[in-house]
Amino acid sequence: MNPVDIFSFDWFGDTLFNVILFNAVLVGPASFAAGHAVAVAWRRWNRIVFYTALLSAGLRFFDYALAGGELWSVGGFALGWIVQLAIAAFGYRLTRTRQMIRQYPWLYRRKGLLGWEERH
Repeated sequence: MNPVDIFSFDWFGDTLFNVILFNAVLVGPASFAAGHAVAVAWRRWNRIVFYTALLSAGLRFFDYALAGGELWSVGGFALGWIVQLAIAAFGYRLTRTRQMIRQYPWLYRRKGLLGWEERH
């Protein structure tokens, strides 16, 4: 193992390749879908914190079962939670912007990819 993988295994419970693979490919789309679902239901953004914690716990199990990583890695859980929270927040904000523009076109207009502003 190279020094980066040793550091990654000590802190995150698996090699850097597996951490990126599981976070981005396996659980990333589920986090985006969770953020989208919370926004579609018109719920507050703080619900995605709980949902991404569950996804991060599932991510640790997948890493343990499929790649032989550490199941109880606190650093791996925290990194997964932060990454999944960022992906879910992006999905939430993208969906919420689309909702505000489509449902209230007389009040708001799009301002960038993730924002809206009042019409004057």
